[in-house]
Amino acid sequence: MLSKEETERLLCRAKEGCKEAKERLIAENSPLIKSAIRRYRGRGVEYEDLYEIGCIGFLKAIAGFDFSYGVKFTTYAVPMIAGEVMRFLRDDGTLKVSRSLKALAAKVTAYIEEAKTLRGTSPTVEELAKQFGVEPQEIVYAIGSAKMPVSLSGKEEGEERGVELIDRIPAKENIDDVIDKILLKDAIQSLTERERKIVMLRYFRDKTQSDVAQVLGISQVQVSRLENKILQKLREKL
Repeated sequence: MLSKEETERLLCRAKEGCKEAKERLIAENSPLIKSAIRRYRGRGVEYEDLYEIGCIGFLKAIAGFDFSYGVKFTTYAVPMIAGEVMRFLRDDGTLKVSRSLKALAAKVTAYIEEAKTLRGTSPTVEELAKQFGVEPQEIVYAIGSAKMPVSLSGKEEGEERGVELIDRIPAKENIDDVIDKILLKDAIQSLTERERKIVMLRYFRDKTQSDVAQVLGISQVQVSRLENKILQKLREKL
């Protein structure tokens, strides 16, 4: 594992075009790249190809990273790697974007355009999250799914440096956990109202199947069957 000082030294050289520095950074960060692409296995793309695409995202992270961001390079690189893979899968027709995510992306796009017209600037990710009642990470995910022209720094050309988009992604939270939460919430939103209620009662309020049966006015056996069907739906969705 490279030290912070060695990483910064290699980044400086790599940003100047040093091939050896780039190769060293990729080799040393190979476990990070593999971790970022792991969730996309089994989607019709060979693992070796996924890894190469992840490396492209990593190289883009090197080119776009700025030490003034005030975050670790790895914190900046992981979303870039995942984003590169997601773009490839989406463009290749392998990655399917849910209707709920498309709807959110459309609303976010319209809101950003309206804000630009009325006040001349784009709203921050935090403002968008508050406006639509979702987590900041979901705004980032929706923006990515819609190919919206928003930079990772979240700045419009000519704007002074404010709060960066990358700063909105919790650095202390594992990126896998963040993405998992987004995908799970999106999958739950695709369920019917009754199915969502069962999930909320069973897994977020720790109710037993008997408790759920009483709330819904059905038998415990019916709840069990419905729960199995719901879990199967979520597995297929994820």
